[in-house]
Formats: sequence, structure tokens, C-alpha cells
Amino acid sequence: MIDPHVHLRDWNHSEKETVKHGIDIAYKAGLDAIFEMPNTDPPLTSRKAIMERLEFADKEIKELGLTGKFFHGLYAGITKDPEQVKEIVATYNELFPRVVGIKMFAGHSTGNMGIIHEDEQEKTYKTLASLGYKGVLAVHCEHEASLCPKLWHPDAPITHSHARPEIAEEVSVKDQIHFAKMADFKGTLHVCHVSTVGALKEIYKEHEIKITCGVTPHHCMLDHSHVSSGNGILLKMNPPLRHKDTAEQLQKYLKKGIITWIETDHAPHTKKDKVHHHASGIPGIPYYPHFIKWLVEEGVSKELIDALTHDNIVKEFGIDIKNTHREPNYDLADEYEFDAFEKIR
Repeated sequence: MIDPHVHLRDWNHSEKETVKHGIDIAYKAGLDAIFEMPNTDPPLTSRKAIMERLEFADKEIKELGLTGKFFHGLYAGITKDPEQVKEIVATYNELFPRVVGIKMFAGHSTGNMGIIHEDEQEKTYKTLASLGYKGVLAVHCEHEASLCPKLWHPDAPITHSHARPEIAEEVSVKDQIHFAKMADFKGTLHVCHVSTVGALKEIYKEHEIKITCGVTPHHCMLDHSHVSSGNGILLKMNPPLRHKDTAEQLQKYLKKGIITWIETDHAPHTKKDKVHHHASGIPGIPYYPHFIKWLVEEGVSKELIDALTHDNIVKEFGIDIKNTHREPNYDLADEYEFDAFEKIR
């Protein structure tokens, strides 16, 4: 199995998560590979930083005794600067498949990677097209102008869902599709962690571009009710949890094979960061085996599970990674204090 969307932190945020721990947990969860996101600190937005990260990851994999047994890939991050995009495309061409693709944040993010204005996004697609980029462009879709930050209040964690409404994701998805078409973008537009039915329906209209999408276990299994009770602040993430009927619809589309693949968006923080600094992001990898087990219990075929967790991923990225079907360790989740995840377990 492959998790194509994880945040391993480390470097200046090793208190949140480390490359070694993240890969160790991933391997024990039955995964054969992870693809790491670039909004680290410092960010993976230059060839130099990317090379340092790959060398660092290789050292940690070797210390774990997993060399040749586990694949670590990463996305290179882009900014609104065309010259930086040019460097990143050259780095992708040089270092693929370890650099699996390119990541764009259509909203604020760490390391100056937020490309928040529509004209900047349109220009980025034109730049990628002019450079002949044909790989995967993974996009975090939240339309900045549609966000309502004044609605957020930490004493009522549910307000995070109001501050980042469904329309923000849906508008951004429409924008990315439009800009990709207008630029004659030849790569694959991947919409990360889809959390709304409206966005999903927009993705699966007839388009003249290649487009894929992923869904997380938490957006399928958790909803507003989990945020409204207990330690709801611990379940703050971007995009936020939605209504129960939305989660159930995502489950339905996943079981039908309409969604391209599953991705955890593993993004750990310390409890202090969650409770006192209201950080967005939750751990996902330790709960992944339980989600797959649930799909099996729901009658999803082995063929579809293989497609959602491996086959569709290797096909779209063009990376040869063996699916070992190893039995996972289901005790991994015990170290995390999220009562709401009992539904995933």
C-alpha cells in the first residue's frame, strides 16, 4: 500500500513528528511507500533543500533497516515566482521518481508556498505548461477570498468549519480546472483531500485535462458531531470536517470506485500546539489500517482496495512500487489521544 499524502515535519519541527518515526509507523501500518509534502520548515522549494531532505530520509531509512524495503518520495513545492517554478520543474525532471510531483497550495501555507490570487494561479499553470511539465500537480484547493476567518473562535471548534466553508473548496476546484484547461496543461491535476460532494461532482464532469482526486479516512468517517463534543479542538484540520451526510456521501463514492485513491494527510502536532496554538492537522497513518479493515467489512472488493491504495497511484505517478500486502500492526493508534478516532478503529 502507498500513502501519497503525508507531512513528516522534522528539521525545525521535530517535536511534532520526525522522518524516522513517520516512516517507522508507516512501515508497521503495512505501507510500502509514502509521498511527503513540501511545507516543511525549511520548505522543500529549492533543489538544495530537496537534495538535503532526500539524503536525510535515506539515512533514517537505513538506520531503520528498511533500505530496499520502503520507498520515500516527496513533492517539490512551488511559489508564485516563475523562476522558482522553472527550478522546481528542472529538479523534478532530474530526480524523478524520488521527486514524485509538484505541490501547489491555492491558499496560505508554510514557506511562502501559498499562491492565493487567481491571476497568480493562472500564471503558474501557464508557466508549467510552457516548461512541458507532464507530471502530477497536487493542489490544496481552498479559495482564499471565500474563507471567513472572523467566524473562527477556539472556544467553539465547530466554527472552524464555518470559517472554511464548503464553497471555498468548490470554487477553488473550479478555478484549478479552468486554469489548467486555458493553459493547455499536459500534466495530471490532482485535487488533494476532497471534503465536499460539490467539489467531487465538479472533478468528475467531462474535462479536457487529466484529473484525479483523493479522500482521507477522517473526512469519510468523522463529521461535525465529533468536533462539537469533547476535545474538538484536536480535530481541527484544513479542509475541516463537514456534515455527517457529506461524510456518508464520500463513503459511497469511495466504495463505488469514483474517487481515485485514499490519502491520510498525516499531519501531527504536539498537544500543546493543538490546544493552545490551535494548529490544523491530525495524525493519520496509525489509523489507516483500521480504515482499510472497515472497507473490507463493508464488502469492498480486494481489487478495488488494491486500486485505491496502490494500483491507481503507481499508474498516475508512473512509479514502480511493489504492493507487498503485509499484515499491519493495529496497535499503532494506541499512542494517540483522539477519542473520536474510535469510529475509524
